[in-house]
Amino acid sequence: MKVEREYQVKQIVDYDIKGKMKAEIQELLTECFGDGYPDDRIYFKQIPHFRYLVHNEDQRLVGHVGVDYRVMKLEGEPINVLGIIDLCVSKDSRSLGIGSQLLFELERFCDGRNIDFLLLFADDPSLYEKNGFQSVSNQCTWMKINDQNQTTRGIGTETINELMIKRVGTKKWSSGQLDMLGYLY
Repeated sequence: MKVEREYQVKQIVDYDIKGKMKAEIQELLTECFGDGYPDDRIYFKQIPHFRYLVHNEDQRLVGHVGVDYRVMKLEGEPINVLGIIDLCVSKDSRSLGIGSQLLFELERFCDGRNIDFLLLFADDPSLYEKNGFQSVSNQCTWMKINDQNQTTRGIGTETINELMIKRVGTKKWSSGQLDMLGYLY
């Protein structure tokens, strides 16, 4: 039986992140995503609009998700998307429901707002499927960014199998062309 713990979930806009909080986020992202994560910033390709942070009872950062709000075009029609970026939970806090709690907070955030879909890319879809996301296969177009020196490399076009969505509005998803109108999360 799992012991219930108290977790504090906080929403923060990125322009308010500095000092100790920035260092804690960087440490968690490096722990979860490895040494390939840039060590000089707390985002991989682009700064999220805001984040949810989860702290345990000792005020240690144990969970994180970045959020990007943007319009995309699905088969030529605009859709409003809340993109999920770098969802992660510290190794010693996994399997306690923190990832699901973060996804629940995002879905709750969408209530009554002009958002059609939650969208993410996942190597392992199990957490997301458990929380109502579905894998989709679309031909995608996006702006390529060089991760190391943060320069535009061109336009990418291909079918991306790791794409997952959850409908939170009234529009329906289709399997046609998805123009991300920006970078790949």
